[in-house]
Amino acid sequence: MKFKANLTDHGVNLLEKRFLPALDKMGKICHLYLTRDHFFFLHNLLNGDGIQSIAQFKKEALFEDYRISSQNEDRIAFAIDLSLLHRALRSIITVYAEFSSHGVGGVVSNQIQIRLVKKLPAHSQQPTPFLTFETKGYKSAVIQDVPISKPLSRADMAELQAALDTAQEMPRTLVKVRDMNQLEQFVDRMKHVGDVMNVSISKYGDLHLQISTTLITLGAEFRKLLVLGEQAEVPRGEGNLSAQTRTQRAIQRGDAMIVQVSVKHFFKSLQCHLAKPDCAFYGITSQGACLTVIFQFFVPGTRQTDKSISLHCRLPVLDPGSN
Repeated sequence: MKFKANLTDHGVNLLEKRFLPALDKMGKICHLYLTRDHFFFLHNLLNGDGIQSIAQFKKEALFEDYRISSQNEDRIAFAIDLSLLHRALRSIITVYAEFSSHGVGGVVSNQIQIRLVKKLPAHSQQPTPFLTFETKGYKSAVIQDVPISKPLSRADMAELQAALDTAQEMPRTLVKVRDMNQLEQFVDRMKHVGDVMNVSISKYGDLHLQISTTLITLGAEFRKLLVLGEQAEVPRGEGNLSAQTRTQRAIQRGDAMIVQVSVKHFFKSLQCHLAKPDCAFYGITSQGACLTVIFQFFVPGTRQTDKSISLHCRLPVLDPGSN
């Protein structure tokens, strides 16, 4: 199997400044999944434990001269330590930037190449796979090697693809949250109160968060949010009822769903703001299987969705919920 590509300046900025800091908050280890057209960062899709995150890039969003080949339909996947990946990328970017700035007339032909290699470590007789970054230095090429796991077998790859297909299931109702900072500040306070949070989402555009202990109940409600998918009109006469009463009635009518999730998982998902999304959509999948958070990115300078990149999280539920 072979993989080689050149990182574009836009790809460098996306990874180093935005996505790697965010994804590192999801978990230290993830799978990189490479196909002919896409580049994925996948958290917890195979072990099913903890929050799942799926970051997907069209190859053109990160690379140029993208080449991949394998005996498994030109697909390659392996596990990697994101902190090591981020450190290696930062180091190679420093050399790349310094060399480029000293070119003739301020312009020089230089690139950051990324490829899969096998090397024989010192005191070892077994070749080890690495994801390698290479660029020009003042006097020679500069190389950063990031150790990776043995590439997934055909059977493991099929399992990963099946898990990815499942993780792409979208809720029937999604509500749009623009002010993620306000949501993060509230959840930051809630995490000191308890470990479990009730999250309800209605077809009316309501997102309700509540945490309860024997001593205190703390809640927040975001109303009249933009709704995608299945929606409904608020019944007459219920506008002035308490949030808890309205939520209970909406659940009984089938106009809302409620699940319990870990406060820690919810707060962790909010760290995706480091990837600088423009807004987020919240929804509960069918049968209350999980809470899904979809982050939307706009093409810079427009209000159009950037379809070359996507990021979403799936939070496991602690209770089947009701619908």
